[in-house]
Amino acid sequence: MKKEGLPMACQTTTVHLSPELFGDNEKTLLDCGPLSASVFKYSTGVAALRFQNEFGEAVLLPFQGQQVWSATFHGRNLTMRSMFSEPQATRDYLATYGAFFIHCGATAMGNPGEKDRHPLHGELPNAPFQKAWIVCGADDDGHYLGLGGAYEHTMAFGPHYVCEPLLKFYADSSVMRMSVTLRNLKHVPMEWMYLAHINFNPVENSRLVYTARCTPEHVRVRKTIPTHIAVSPKYRRCLEEFAVHPEKHNDLTADLFFDPEVCFFIDYEADKKGWAHTLQIHPDGTADYVRHHPSQLDKAVRWICRVADQAAIGIVLPATAEPDGYHAEKAKGNIKVIPPLGEVTFDYDMGMLSAPDAARLAKKIVAKYH
Repeated sequence: MKKEGLPMACQTTTVHLSPELFGDNEKTLLDCGPLSASVFKYSTGVAALRFQNEFGEAVLLPFQGQQVWSATFHGRNLTMRSMFSEPQATRDYLATYGAFFIHCGATAMGNPGEKDRHPLHGELPNAPFQKAWIVCGADDDGHYLGLGGAYEHTMAFGPHYVCEPLLKFYADSSVMRMSVTLRNLKHVPMEWMYLAHINFNPVENSRLVYTARCTPEHVRVRKTIPTHIAVSPKYRRCLEEFAVHPEKHNDLTADLFFDPEVCFFIDYEADKKGWAHTLQIHPDGTADYVRHHPSQLDKAVRWICRVADQAAIGIVLPATAEPDGYHAEKAKGNIKVIPPLGEVTFDYDMGMLSAPDAARLAKKIVAKYH
């Protein structure tokens, strides 16, 4: 993504947001060359921020989880197909599930088991951010508009932390950068979990290409059934087939069965710069794309749902743990710890690649892994 001739760093301009800025009629807030930011409010009362560049747009929810509600580039909506035309003003995960991107965590994550008391995917997905701001600046990858914010989570006799994400939306790019800092505000260690829930639209006859060895040892199908879904005997047979032949899911043909959902746990390998890459290559050659650092988020989940009323594919969900809930992941040794008054930062990219860029990257990956 690096653009030649741009400064290593640039002083940023920051605009602090307040709910009062957001009205029923959309209005432009910032113009920065090819980049613009406008604000509006959905009919449900949820505040929204629209970033636009030459290639497309992203609609963000600055005060509700700092979700990316939708992302559209080169005329194509990258976002999962859902039953929600608008985000709902709720903290209930399944009552407003239709976003392109959702933060999950941070004191727990995943499907709660019998012993768990945490909500589905934790407190972050629809967290009420107390602070939100726009930044306009430049870095090694180009000029950008960014959405930042702070959600401070406080529980008496429990955790006290702040989550500070920053999404960078670049000029001349269809790939967005997400950075997240979790800061422990207590004088005792803090357990934490995280998952980046990136929800693309699964496209028939697309192809999955990624930097992992597609064997039963390295691409493992999840056989446990979450409590919020019901399954058929056909579903269980499909899981058994994927357990032996995980490569069969790499080509998303119409006959593959993902009703209601299928998850894989994948052992990614990084390139020389520390990035792991995942593409969903469409029949037209363009690709949905995610890259992440396995050194930062060392677990990776692939989630596919394809039913009549909704369809989504998390081509990779970079994470600290598998999504089986706090107690199950604790037993696996997958809970991480932030020291007293310490912090952790991680980042990843998500978006769309042009056909030439996708072909070049896929050629390198296929030569090594497929």
